Amino acid sequence: MLDSTMTALAAAAGLAVAGAAGTDAWSGIRQAVARWFGRGDEERERAELARLDQTAVALTGPGGDAALRARIDEEASWRTRFEMLLESLDEARRREAVAQLQALVEGHGTAPGLGRISVAGPGATSVVGSYESHGATFNINEVHGGLWQGGPAGPTPPAPPQG
Repeated sequence: MLDSTMTALAAAAGLAVAGAAGTDAWSGIRQAVARWFGRGDEERERAELARLDQTAVALTGPGGDAALRARIDEEASWRTRFEMLLESLDEARRREAVAQLQALVEGHGTAPGLGRISVAGPGATSVVGSYESHGATFNINEVHGGLWQGGPAGPTPPAPPQG
C-alpha cells in the first residue's frame, strides 16, 4: 500500500505524461518515463517507449469531448501504472524510485495550460498555474491567489463585484 505522498506523486506523474503529449516537452518526458519504468532493462524501456508512443497518438487526435476523455483516460492509466510499479518494489528500491520519480516530475512536470506540478511532503501537491482533476478527491491546505471550480471547458473565474 502506498502512502499519500507516493499516491500524489504518481498522480502528478500521470498528469505530466498526459499533459506533455503533443507539446515540445514530449520527447524529454517520453525518454525520462521510459528510463524510470525500464529500471535499467533496455527491453523493458523499449516497451515503455512504445506505450508512450501509443499515448501520444491517442492524445494528438481530434479535439472536443473525445480529446478530453482520452486525456482523462491516459492520465488515469499512467497514474495507475506508476502506482503499480511503486507498490511492486521492496522498501529500499521504492525509496530510490520515489526520489527518481520526484526528480522526473520536477524536471518535466510543466505542460502548457497545466502549470508547474510538484509533490513535497506527506500528501502535498503544489501546482503553480492551472490543474485539472477528474474524478479525484483532494484536500486544500493553503491557497495563494484565486481558486475556483470549473467544468470540462475550463475554470470559470468568479464574476466581478456588482454595485
